[in-house]
Amino acid sequence: MTRYAAIAGWGKYLPQRVLTNTDLERMVATSDEWIRERTGIAERRLASEGECSSTLAVRAARQALQQADLPAFSLDLIILATSTPDHFFPATACLVQDALGAIHAGAFDLEAACSGFLYALTVGTQLIRGGLCENILVVATETLSRFVNWQDRSTCVLFGDGAGAAVLRATDRRRGLISSTLGAYGAGGELLILPAGGSARPATQQTLDGGQHFIHMKGNQIFRFAVRKMSEAALEVLEKAGLSLEELDLFVPHQANLRIIQAVGQRLNLPEERIFVNLQRYGNMSAATIPIALCEAAESGLLQEGHVVVASAFGAGLTWAGALLIWGRP
Repeated sequence: MTRYAAIAGWGKYLPQRVLTNTDLERMVATSDEWIRERTGIAERRLASEGECSSTLAVRAARQALQQADLPAFSLDLIILATSTPDHFFPATACLVQDALGAIHAGAFDLEAACSGFLYALTVGTQLIRGGLCENILVVATETLSRFVNWQDRSTCVLFGDGAGAAVLRATDRRRGLISSTLGAYGAGGELLILPAGGSARPATQQTLDGGQHFIHMKGNQIFRFAVRKMSEAALEVLEKAGLSLEELDLFVPHQANLRIIQAVGQRLNLPEERIFVNLQRYGNMSAATIPIALCEAAESGLLQEGHVVVASAFGAGLTWAGALLIWGRP
């Protein structure tokens, strides 16, 4: 009998603090019109004092566990995707495990930037399909606002904070992740990078003074890569699953830039009503964008039992990923 890993529960958490484009006009040389025209973003959420990646993750995870009707002590594993961990170590997943009371679960972090949730979903699904686990929590959480240079208008307008989570449960129903693809182009690593703070460039007064602990991005060079790889990933997972674009109910792209989403939609020849977009409210939340988008699509009724969903993403690394899911509980 074939085992699958259905999404039994999903959850999200967005910090209460809202930073609008009008707010940014008072902080940096930009305008609401400039930001909307180039990105499609109107506002984003920022973690408040006392919040961090682990606390956001716990809020999303509790919601997902409640919806799955699964106590935390029944989890076998927690996989946490993030580019903004609470610490280098311990893993943020371990802090989440403790806060949830998931005393029987292993826990580890996974870092693939904006592609992280799809990477983690693929790993978790394979561990269930291989028989090692029955219940896995996959959570993506980001506090990118802590690593943004608020004087750099090319990056500070883009990013927001949030967390999304999914509970994977073993089932014999053909539900959950059916096909996926993962890729990387390490030669492009310098195009989107947080230069200092790691072992290659430890923190010094010089790195602090040079702004090397903030996000640095060459957006123009990333744009074409993102459009090509997200389109190719979507088509690849459809082909692997033996399905066509006509059978696709909803496309959930990484929410980085509206122009990228529109260009991918045009390449795939998809009408707007089959592409989910919430970028305008939250900005780019890196690994957290896709699970939050899935959660909101389900809450709004766009995802129904048996629907075919394709998600694709790109991120620092450079990484990319695609996933095809059949929506429905175990």
